[in-house]
Amino acid sequence: MLNVQGLHLWRGDRHVLQGVSFEATPGRCVLLTGKNGAGKTTLLRAIAGLLEPEEGRMTWRGASVRDTRDEFHSELAYLGHEPPLKGDLTGRENLHFATGIRRVVSAAEIDAALARTGGTAFADRATRLLSAGQRRRIALAGVLLANAALWLLDEPTTNLDAEGQQLVADLVAEQLSRGGLVVAAVHHSLPLVAGTLTELTLGVA
Repeated sequence: MLNVQGLHLWRGDRHVLQGVSFEATPGRCVLLTGKNGAGKTTLLRAIAGLLEPEEGRMTWRGASVRDTRDEFHSELAYLGHEPPLKGDLTGRENLHFATGIRRVVSAAEIDAALARTGGTAFADRATRLLSAGQRRRIALAGVLLANAALWLLDEPTTNLDAEGQQLVADLVAEQLSRGGLVVAAVHHSLPLVAGTLTELTLGVA
Protein backbone atom coordinates (compact mmCIF):
# COMPACT_ATOMS: atom_id res chain seq x y z
CA MET A 1 0.00 0.00 0.00
CA LEU A 2 2.91 2.36 0.68
CA ASN A 3 5.70 2.26 -1.88
CA VAL A 4 8.82 4.40 -1.56
CA GLN A 5 11.21 4.49 -4.49
CA GLY A 6 14.61 6.13 -4.75
CA LEU A 7 14.24 8.90 -2.17
CA HIS A 8 17.11 11.38 -2.07
CA LEU A 9 17.13 14.24 0.41
CA TRP A 10 19.82 16.71 1.41
CA ARG A 11 20.00 18.77 4.59
CA GLY A 12 22.33 21.60 3.65
CA ASP A 13 25.37 19.93 2.09
CA ARG A 14 24.64 16.57 3.75
CA HIS A 15 23.11 13.83 1.62
CA VAL A 16 20.93 12.25 4.31
CA LEU A 17 18.71 9.93 2.27
CA GLN A 18 20.54 8.24 -0.57
CA GLY A 19 18.13 6.42 -2.83
CA VAL A 20 15.99 4.87 -0.09
CA SER A 21 13.42 2.36 -1.37
CA PHE A 22 11.02 0.03 0.45
CA GLU A 23 7.45 -1.23 0.41
CA ALA A 24 5.06 -1.49 3.35
CA THR A 25 2.11 -3.84 2.98
CA PRO A 26 -0.97 -4.48 5.15
CA GLY A 27 -0.23 -6.35 8.37
CA ARG A 28 3.49 -5.58 8.36
CA CYS A 29 5.75 -3.24 10.31
CA VAL A 30 8.82 -1.69 8.70
CA LEU A 31 11.44 -0.96 11.36
CA LEU A 32 13.88 1.78 10.44
CA THR A 33 17.20 1.14 12.16
CA GLY A 34 20.65 2.70 12.02
CA LYS A 35 23.00 4.92 13.99
CA ASN A 36 22.06 8.38 15.20
CA GLY A 37 22.02 10.69 12.20
CA ALA A 38 21.41 7.87 9.72
CA GLY A 39 18.22 9.54 8.49
CA LYS A 40 15.45 7.65 10.28
CA THR A 41 13.60 10.76 11.44
CA THR A 42 14.23 12.48 8.12
CA LEU A 43 12.66 9.57 6.24
CA LEU A 44 9.57 9.55 8.47
CA ARG A 45 9.17 13.31 8.08
CA ALA A 46 9.52 12.99 4.32
CA ILE A 47 6.81 10.31 4.18
CA ALA A 48 4.56 12.46 6.37
CA GLY A 49 5.01 15.41 4.01
CA LEU A 50 6.95 17.56 6.46
CA LEU A 51 10.07 17.48 4.27
CA GLU A 52 10.23 17.47 0.48
CA PRO A 53 12.70 15.01 -1.10
CA GLU A 54 14.81 16.28 -3.99
CA GLU A 55 14.35 13.01 -5.86
CA GLY A 56 12.17 9.92 -5.62
CA ARG A 57 8.55 8.87 -5.63
CA MET A 58 6.06 7.72 -3.01
CA THR A 59 2.73 6.07 -3.74
CA TRP A 60 -0.18 5.16 -1.46
CA ARG A 61 -2.79 2.70 -2.68
CA GLY A 62 -1.10 2.93 -6.08
CA ALA A 63 -1.49 6.71 -6.44
CA SER A 64 1.23 9.34 -6.14
CA VAL A 65 1.32 10.83 -2.64
CA ARG A 66 2.14 14.20 -4.17
CA ASP A 67 -1.01 14.09 -6.31
CA THR A 68 -3.32 12.81 -3.55
CA ARG A 69 -1.80 14.54 -0.52
CA ASP A 70 -5.06 15.28 1.33
CA GLU A 71 -6.35 11.72 0.94
CA PHE A 72 -3.01 10.29 2.05
CA HIS A 73 -2.77 12.53 5.11
CA SER A 74 -6.31 11.57 6.14
CA GLU A 75 -5.14 7.95 6.42
CA LEU A 76 -1.92 8.42 8.38
CA ALA A 77 -1.05 9.10 12.01
CA TYR A 78 2.38 10.61 12.66
CA LEU A 79 3.97 10.62 16.11
CA GLY A 80 7.26 12.48 16.18
CA HIS A 81 10.04 12.20 18.71
CA GLU A 82 8.42 14.95 20.79
CA PRO A 83 4.69 14.37 21.50
CA PRO A 84 2.64 17.15 19.82
CA LEU A 85 0.85 18.32 22.96
CA LYS A 86 -0.07 21.83 24.08
CA GLY A 87 1.33 22.27 27.58
CA ASP A 88 -1.49 24.36 29.05
CA LEU A 89 -4.17 21.89 27.93
CA THR A 90 -4.93 18.69 29.78
CA GLY A 91 -4.23 15.39 28.10
CA ARG A 92 -7.95 14.91 27.50
CA GLU A 93 -8.28 18.40 26.01
CA ASN A 94 -5.30 17.79 23.75
CA LEU A 95 -6.87 14.62 22.43
CA HIS A 96 -10.25 16.28 21.88
CA PHE A 97 -8.65 19.18 20.02
CA ALA A 98 -6.21 17.18 17.87
CA THR A 99 -8.66 14.43 16.94
CA GLY A 100 -11.46 16.93 16.41
CA ILE A 101 -9.52 18.51 13.55
CA ARG A 102 -9.87 15.23 11.66
CA ARG A 103 -13.29 13.98 12.74
CA VAL A 104 -16.01 14.17 15.38
CA VAL A 105 -14.80 12.32 18.46
CA SER A 106 -16.85 11.33 21.50
CA ALA A 107 -15.85 11.47 25.17
CA ALA A 108 -16.30 7.69 25.32
CA GLU A 109 -13.79 7.18 22.50
CA ILE A 110 -11.26 9.38 24.28
CA ASP A 111 -11.83 7.52 27.55
CA ALA A 112 -11.29 4.16 25.81
CA ALA A 113 -8.06 5.31 24.14
CA LEU A 114 -6.70 6.68 27.42
CA ALA A 115 -7.58 3.46 29.21
CA ARG A 116 -5.78 1.43 26.53
CA THR A 117 -2.57 3.45 26.84
CA GLY A 118 -2.63 3.77 30.62
CA GLY A 119 -3.26 7.51 30.58
CA THR A 120 -6.55 7.77 32.46
CA ALA A 121 -5.07 8.64 35.87
CA PHE A 122 -3.33 11.81 34.65
CA ALA A 123 -5.48 12.77 31.64
CA ASP A 124 -7.02 15.77 33.41
CA ARG A 125 -3.73 17.45 34.35
CA ALA A 126 -2.04 20.11 32.22
CA THR A 127 0.44 18.20 30.05
CA ARG A 128 3.28 20.57 31.04
CA LEU A 129 3.01 19.03 34.52
CA LEU A 130 3.35 15.46 33.26
CA SER A 131 6.48 13.36 32.97
CA ALA A 132 7.89 12.58 29.55
CA GLY A 133 6.59 9.03 29.80
CA GLN A 134 3.10 10.21 30.73
CA ARG A 135 3.05 12.61 27.78
CA ARG A 136 4.09 9.73 25.53
CA ARG A 137 1.10 7.68 26.71
CA ILE A 138 -1.26 10.58 25.98
CA ALA A 139 0.25 10.93 22.51
CA LEU A 140 -0.15 7.20 21.86
CA ALA A 141 -3.83 7.56 22.71
CA GLY A 142 -3.96 10.20 19.98
CA VAL A 143 -2.53 7.73 17.48
CA LEU A 144 -5.29 5.27 18.35
CA LEU A 145 -7.97 7.94 17.98
CA ALA A 146 -6.78 8.84 14.49
CA ASN A 147 -8.20 5.54 13.20
CA ALA A 148 -5.46 5.61 10.57
CA ALA A 149 -4.38 2.82 8.25
CA LEU A 150 -0.75 3.96 8.36
CA TRP A 151 1.20 4.77 11.51
CA LEU A 152 4.51 6.65 11.30
CA LEU A 153 6.25 6.41 14.68
CA ASP A 154 9.55 8.07 15.60
CA GLU A 155 11.15 6.29 18.57
CA PRO A 156 7.74 5.47 20.08
CA THR A 157 9.20 3.81 23.20
CA THR A 158 11.29 6.84 24.22
CA ASN A 159 10.89 7.73 27.93
CA LEU A 160 8.74 4.67 28.60
CA ASP A 161 9.46 2.05 31.24
CA ALA A 162 9.47 -1.68 30.45
CA GLU A 163 5.68 -1.87 30.79
CA GLY A 164 5.27 1.09 28.44
CA GLN A 165 7.64 -0.40 25.89
CA GLN A 166 5.59 -3.60 25.88
CA LEU A 167 2.46 -1.46 25.46
CA VAL A 168 3.90 0.03 22.27
CA ALA A 169 4.68 -3.45 20.92
CA ASP A 170 1.12 -4.57 21.75
CA LEU A 171 -0.43 -1.51 20.08
CA VAL A 172 1.64 -2.07 16.95
CA ALA A 173 0.65 -5.75 16.91
CA GLU A 174 -3.04 -4.79 17.19
CA GLN A 175 -2.67 -2.30 14.33
CA LEU A 176 -1.09 -4.99 12.15
CA SER A 177 -3.81 -7.51 13.06
CA ARG A 178 -6.39 -5.04 11.73
CA GLY A 179 -4.57 -4.96 8.40
CA GLY A 180 -2.88 -1.65 9.14
CA LEU A 181 0.70 -0.64 8.36
CA VAL A 182 3.41 0.73 10.64
CA VAL A 183 6.70 2.40 9.80
CA ALA A 184 8.71 3.00 12.97
CA ALA A 185 12.16 4.40 13.70
CA VAL A 186 13.72 2.50 16.59
CA HIS A 187 17.00 1.94 18.38
CA HIS A 188 15.87 -1.43 19.72
CA SER A 189 13.71 -3.98 17.93
CA LEU A 190 10.07 -4.36 18.95
CA PRO A 191 8.99 -7.86 20.07
CA LEU A 192 6.57 -8.61 17.23
CA VAL A 193 5.28 -11.86 15.79
CA ALA A 194 7.58 -13.42 13.20
CA GLY A 195 6.44 -12.68 9.68
CA THR A 196 5.06 -9.22 10.50
CA LEU A 197 8.39 -7.42 10.57
CA THR A 198 10.69 -5.96 7.90
CA GLU A 199 13.90 -4.19 8.95
CA LEU A 200 15.43 -1.39 6.90
CA THR A 201 18.84 -0.22 8.08
CA LEU A 202 19.68 3.32 6.99
CA GLY A 203 23.11 4.81 6.60
CA VAL A 204 24.53 1.74 4.85
CA ALA A 205 26.01 2.41 1.43
